[in-house]
Amino acid sequence: MSWFESFVLGLVQGLTEFLPISSSAHLRLTAAFAGWHDPGAAFTAISQIGTEAAVLIYFRKDIARILSAWFRSLTNKEMRSDHDAQMGWLVIVGSIPIGVLGITLKDQIEGPFRDLRLIATTLIVMGIVLGIADRLAARDEAGGKHRAVKERKTLKDLGVRDGLIYGFCQAMALVPGVSRSGATISGGLLMGYTRESAARYSFLLAIPAVLASGVYELKDVGEGHVSWGPTIFATLVAFFVGYAVIAWFMKFITTKSFMPFVIYRVALGILIFILVSAGVLSPHAGESGG
Repeated sequence: MSWFESFVLGLVQGLTEFLPISSSAHLRLTAAFAGWHDPGAAFTAISQIGTEAAVLIYFRKDIARILSAWFRSLTNKEMRSDHDAQMGWLVIVGSIPIGVLGITLKDQIEGPFRDLRLIATTLIVMGIVLGIADRLAARDEAGGKHRAVKERKTLKDLGVRDGLIYGFCQAMALVPGVSRSGATISGGLLMGYTRESAARYSFLLAIPAVLASGVYELKDVGEGHVSWGPTIFATLVAFFVGYAVIAWFMKFITTKSFMPFVIYRVALGILIFILVSAGVLSPHAGESGG
């Protein structure tokens, strides 16, 4: 991997990680369209450490408060009813599905799941799911002529059941094209949470999974065409770009619809199918070197 490739892929990772359009799919597609080797699951997981570092800094006050309350709740029974302490446990509970499935499906994640036809399918299907969830949320928020405005849930209403559902939604993102934020935000909206609450928990829930996955994949750096220097460079690029994107996205979702992302996902998925069907793009483009 050249330094230019690592810069472009780091830029793509930073731009797409927090948007509901799938960063892993875009890394895979960028390499395929450019005629580069597939960067692979290891590069994807490690570069995501950069964007998660941006989450740690952006939500540093929330994270510090949650960690403080959670640690105190281990020895102080009165603290166990504290919302922040409960959030600590809920992040742990929600991380279980992706941890178990990530290990169980490791071979599929690094192989069959990276087929461009599967990526196109997940882009379209999950785009439609996000669109439905977004419309339901908009309907509750706006009400109607014969329908009152419906109050949606916040993170104070989050319990173990919803935390596990969020966790299984996040685990779906093991398939490139699903999108970690897209799946968890869609799940949150369908369960009746506000856009801001769904996004906030989505980002907090991703921290343990992404950091653990990135650290686990460190052993594979240096194998194949991906080396340490470009990987670290891409991770740094992803961090700086990712921080800017997350700040923008958290403001965007408070007033805007997710429909632009829905349209983009569906259009991109259809384009991939057309290019693969026409023989312009191989569904396994670049895999031999990845």
